[in-house]
Formats: sequence, C-alpha cells, structure tokens
Amino acid sequence: MSEHGPVDPHIESASETTNISLPTFQSSSEPAIIYALNDDEKKAVAALPQGSALLIAHTGPNKGARFLLDTDESIAGRHPNADVFLDDVTVSRRHAKFVRTAQGFTLSDIGSLNGTYINGDRIDSIALSNGVQVQIGKFRLNFYQSVPNL
Repeated sequence: MSEHGPVDPHIESASETTNISLPTFQSSSEPAIIYALNDDEKKAVAALPQGSALLIAHTGPNKGARFLLDTDESIAGRHPNADVFLDDVTVSRRHAKFVRTAQGFTLSDIGSLNGTYINGDRIDSIALSNGVQVQIGKFRLNFYQSVPNL
C-alpha cells in the first residue's frame, strides 16, 4: 500500500515503463495520479507527428479512449461536432479549448458550468505539460505531447 492508497498491481511504476517527462507540480487538494503508459500507448506517443498531442483516458467511462490533437485549435465538449466528444451531462456543449502554440499546447475553459481541472485544480487557462491529468466533467484524460525532433 502506498501513502496515497492501494497500489493497483496491474499498473507498473512510471520509472519502469516510460521516459516521458512528467509535471513537477501537484494539486494542493489531491495528489496527481501518474499512470504508466502500456507498450501500445508508448508507441502511440512516440509516433505522434511533430506539433501534435494525445489525450488518453486511463480511468473513467471512456477508459482506453484516445483523442489526437493535431490542429491549431480543438474544442472538447458534449456537442457531437466537438473535436474531443465527451458524451455526458457533466460536460458543457463547448467546454474547453486546446490551442497549439509555438511552445506547446494550452488549455482554456470556455465558460463551462462545471469547470476544467488540471491535476485537481480548477483552471481558466494553462500551458500543458506531459502527463498532466485533464478533467472535463467526469472524464479524466492524461495529456502527452509529441517529443521534439533533435
């Protein structure tokens, strides 16, 4: 048992499974939960086109779902035409917006009723870093950005 509760024996530690840099901050209200990527997810992140990102649901009603962010602006919401379609009444029709910038991606709440959260903290707008947990309604998705070509 870890200090944050029971450890799932099916999840390996992040240090054993991935070398993606993870955020250095945590929510003041709850600890950030870092999910180890399985081999298939690691391959998907490694294969991301330059300047794109991937949202992966590790828990919740859409566990296993992946959403590619490969445009300059992607809307997440309950509207059927949303780029990141999250079908639940806890999600506004146009809930949040992912914007690609020269430095990476930002996430902004766009007037949702229930708010948008990063690692448990409500946000208005924030620059995203690899591994952060994005919560939109009852959906929790982890953000992974493409690795720059060196």
